[in-house]
Amino acid sequence: MDFLDSRRKSNSAGKVIAVAFFIAVCIVMLKQVYSPSYTSPDMFSQHELGVTHVLVTGGAGYIGSHAALRLLKDSYRVTIVDNLSRGNLGAVKVLQELFPEPGRLQFIYADLGDAKAVNKIFAENAFDAVMHFAAVAYVGESTIEPLRYYHNITSNTLVVLEAMAAHNVKTLIYSSTCATYGEPIKMPIREETPQLPINPYGKAKKMAEDIIIDFSNTTDMAVMILRYFNVIGSDPEGRLGEAPRPELREHGRISGACFDAARGIIPGLKVKGTDYKTADGTCVRDYIDVTDLVDAHVKALAHAKPRKVGIYNVGTGKGRSVKEFVDACKKATGVDIKVEYLDRRPGDYAEVFSDPSKIKQELSWTAQYTDLQKSLQVAWKWQKSHLNGYGHG
Repeated sequence: MDFLDSRRKSNSAGKVIAVAFFIAVCIVMLKQVYSPSYTSPDMFSQHELGVTHVLVTGGAGYIGSHAALRLLKDSYRVTIVDNLSRGNLGAVKVLQELFPEPGRLQFIYADLGDAKAVNKIFAENAFDAVMHFAAVAYVGESTIEPLRYYHNITSNTLVVLEAMAAHNVKTLIYSSTCATYGEPIKMPIREETPQLPINPYGKAKKMAEDIIIDFSNTTDMAVMILRYFNVIGSDPEGRLGEAPRPELREHGRISGACFDAARGIIPGLKVKGTDYKTADGTCVRDYIDVTDLVDAHVKALAHAKPRKVGIYNVGTGKGRSVKEFVDACKKATGVDIKVEYLDRRPGDYAEVFSDPSKIKQELSWTAQYTDLQKSLQVAWKWQKSHLNGYGHG
């Protein structure tokens, strides 16, 4: 009996060791997947003279990944924090392959709604600035799930601000939206235009803006709030693109719907609303290329000053109707996309386009990629060479 008990105990100990070894291997593998560029923690945890370390929240998303690419090209140190609910790990991997050098880029998988996790990230990293992109961002979806939008946008922004305050991070570039203006009577929209949002997405963003401004009034923070319009396009060199998850196609951007129709993923394009008070009855929007948009963010970061809040519209200053957009998409893809006209989408507004004169005057920024068809051609090229996006779906 003693001999058998001894063998059983030995086997049990062996199993425990094997399980422990397996768990350790899994942890190492997960670290490689989720933080493969985190090769030298000290480089991210200490300030370095001449190097600006930027936290990019939502950096695995469409706009955030393009912003991270530009920052890395400009020799910034970048930490991406994303929970991958809307972003793509594939976009992060592209950036890691482009910038593999130690101390350039790290990715941290985390949810901004988890205050303890966010505080830990700030405690372990020496950030000089934050570019806050992370947000759910579909007008239609916001009318269906308003509480999700207030939590994700407004509450999570408060968590980020509290962590910045606790860890003495003084510069914030905030990704806002023209949806905070609602449906202004007068066009074009200026920064002084009253903010009267008409959907939960716009309302949640405005609340976040108000919190940021109120907090900045009590500190020496440098704050830039960028209210941008309808984003299109992708990286001109074809390294990144827009790859929304399949379940979000219904709420996605019109460019995504156009490309899906051109690829035959959906039978045609659904244009919601033809009775607006516009020249052709469809909504008018200001379409800004993502390359121009991230350039505005970099310029905002360079011009951010302590105890100052800069608020800027980021757009081309020219409105294009949905029908014009569809025609441009047909030409860009070479496909005669079928179009179905439907009733209006809840929460939408008839006409929105910017007056970008303030950002031109103060930040020396002007949109360069203003040819709608060319921007769509660049995006279409990426779509055709990435039929499954970054590998999802």
